[in-house]
Amino acid sequence: MHLVMIGGSDAGISAALRARELDATADVTVVVADAYPNFSICGIPYYVSGEVTHWRNLAHRTVTDLEATGMILRLDTTARRIDVPGRKLQVTGPAGQDELISYDKLVIGTGAIPVQPPITGLTGPDALGPGDGVHIMHTMGDTFAVMRTLEQTSPASAIIIGAGYVGLEMADALTARGLAVTQIEQLPEVLATVDSDLGALVHAELVGQGIEVLTATKARRISRAASKGRGRLCVQADGPSGGAVERAADMVLVVTGVRPDTDLAQTAGARLGVRGAIQVDPAMQTGTPDVLAAGDCVITHHRLLGETYLPLGTTAHKQGRIAGENALGASRRFAGSLGTQVVKIFDQAAARTGLRHYEAVQAGFDPVTVQSEADDHKAYYPGSHRITMRVTGDRRTGRLLGMQLFGHKHAEIAKRIDIAATAIFNNMRVEDISDLDLSYTPPLGSPWEAVQMGAQAWDREVLRLST
Repeated sequence: MHLVMIGGSDAGISAALRARELDATADVTVVVADAYPNFSICGIPYYVSGEVTHWRNLAHRTVTDLEATGMILRLDTTARRIDVPGRKLQVTGPAGQDELISYDKLVIGTGAIPVQPPITGLTGPDALGPGDGVHIMHTMGDTFAVMRTLEQTSPASAIIIGAGYVGLEMADALTARGLAVTQIEQLPEVLATVDSDLGALVHAELVGQGIEVLTATKARRISRAASKGRGRLCVQADGPSGGAVERAADMVLVVTGVRPDTDLAQTAGARLGVRGAIQVDPAMQTGTPDVLAAGDCVITHHRLLGETYLPLGTTAHKQGRIAGENALGASRRFAGSLGTQVVKIFDQAAARTGLRHYEAVQAGFDPVTVQSEADDHKAYYPGSHRITMRVTGDRRTGRLLGMQLFGHKHAEIAKRIDIAATAIFNNMRVEDISDLDLSYTPPLGSPWEAVQMGAQAWDREVLRLST
């Protein structure tokens, strides 16, 4: 059995590792477009900030570690074309030579590529690039380019276009390096994956850390600054009321999301689904003979929404593992995502799982969303922090549909959102959260865990609405 995995990130490597675990006789080849297999792209902001002291530390496993499992790594090798009837993959190697790699089963894990918004000066023949101090963040190569700008030009200021997860993390990272940061977001509030009430709390944390935040502001042009002294680059934008906004800085970072990289799969005949991602079934089968796909290039089977597109590293690892098993003939199925996410913003953290209110409405539920607060541990023990919670449940059935949290980075926000994710995964009702047997000691918690108190606040509000 010869398996070929395309992509050296979460899905491709997870598929290869699982296949080698299950069948030590299988030939497993991983085609990697760059020289950095199994690197944590999610960790890049912490390398930029200096918290991760060397870029090599971002590797989940070294090349030596991966090759020790028995897989063959083809680094700096680009997949060009899939010959489906002949079960061959055409690639271009590091020296520019073309060759064919035969396979019995193929796993596509090409991931996603950055969205390049229609900003003048970002694309086209006269586009400004890394040498000018304008960067798009996605790969290790992009990271090295950012670091060259930081180390060689010593910028004093930066403009970040985009205020999603990576944009917020990079605002934190660049501020830690001493840069004055301006953040531009075209949506009404930062961190659009949570409700605006919590987004406003994130916004306040950014401002409190010295960041200028411009929301409802759409960047339309990046150019070299006409006047000296304010910065090398100028960003022109349309403000909330349509008025012109202009800011200057020494570097510009564009982080406005990603889209699935599907050209290779589509050319091979794979069907596309939501947001142009590769259509796969829960077994990660594409419908194209002997070709599976996983990770940020495929649709996401969501446990509450059905088919959607939600690129997450945790999901890619799970899908890749399933694809690796099924490439060997197993029949594992992806259990589905809930979009569970968490992000650190300076000293705070925001997290979500399941559905927000409007998503629940669109999915056909009758949602009630209740916001409340609770301490992360008993307030009489020093160092307690307040956690803001938004709980969404179905009015008719009481089913827990979603939860959002915001609080201090030491308030275990990530683990608390995991309680909610586990409950939603198992179709629990909001009131069932209070029955969970959770740990307690005053320095770390309360007799009623904070998430349980949020659930009880929801119960009280629904009771009030029904009387």
